[in-house]
Amino acid sequence: MIRNVAAVVGDQVAAFELGIVCQVFGLDRSDDGLPVHDFAVCAPRPGPIPTTSGFLVHVEHGLERVAEADLVAVPAWPPLDAPAPEPLLAALREAAGRGARVLTICTGAFLAAAAGLLDGRRATTHWQFAGLLARRHPRVRVDPGILYVEDGPVLSSAGAAAGIDACLHLVRLEHGAATANALARRLVVPAHRSGGQAQYVEAPMPSPRTPYELAELLDWMQQHLDRPLTVETLAARAAMSPRTFARRFKALTGTTPHRWLLERRLQLAEELLEGTELSVDAVAVRAGFGGADGLRHHFAARRGVAPAAYRRAFRHHPP
Repeated sequence: MIRNVAAVVGDQVAAFELGIVCQVFGLDRSDDGLPVHDFAVCAPRPGPIPTTSGFLVHVEHGLERVAEADLVAVPAWPPLDAPAPEPLLAALREAAGRGARVLTICTGAFLAAAAGLLDGRRATTHWQFAGLLARRHPRVRVDPGILYVEDGPVLSSAGAAAGIDACLHLVRLEHGAATANALARRLVVPAHRSGGQAQYVEAPMPSPRTPYELAELLDWMQQHLDRPLTVETLAARAAMSPRTFARRFKALTGTTPHRWLLERRLQLAEELLEGTELSVDAVAVRAGFGGADGLRHHFAARRGVAPAAYRRAFRHHPP
């Protein structure tokens, strides 16, 4: 269980990436029924630390704080050409060795790699720096095309906003979908983006009206996940040809209608498994999988666990 969180910074810190960790783990939202963590920012040399945005952050704690943490978060790590302090690398190795999780955001993966925590493991970072990470650390299996990936003790994420997705992923694992969704609402961000989703969509910017063009249909799809929603059905509802609809849908969402529906159905299934006494068959029908076999297949493929095992792990978490 993640109760104690330490964010580590060096001689300079990326303000936005540090702010992500502070927003998710450093604020007391107990009034909303959300979990509270013992949170601190620490550095090899405590004191005023300059940010990449030009202002200072005062850091009170040294590396002894890492020894207490269940989760050690490493925001983006500037500058990349400076060697990482050995005491900090040793602290990361010790933390992982005793079972703590390590979360890296953006170029924070370089620090985990320098500590040897990513040797032989999958990892990601911002796509601009993925090639450099692979060249510097050839034993790391760098995947530049995903938002985040967990391998062993390290959860690495791509640039900036992907760090929010990774943090919410941890909250979901620790406290369940209802808690992660509630926190996402407070942050006004999507409740869940799959770690395997592409970092960016290689396509021209849509026209100004495109984001609103399908908004009503997306809401309708979300409310009718139990129906057999084909591309032809959705295209007719949007008054488009199936080919045009599929193209515009991907330009807006970054994925296909089939994958969008599958992810939303899996999210609904998670919520029903956690918060209701419905049978797996009933959950499968309510979430649009038709039957238990379909739900088991997709749940195992995308979540790596059977629906019944997921329910046993998360059904007792309070909302």
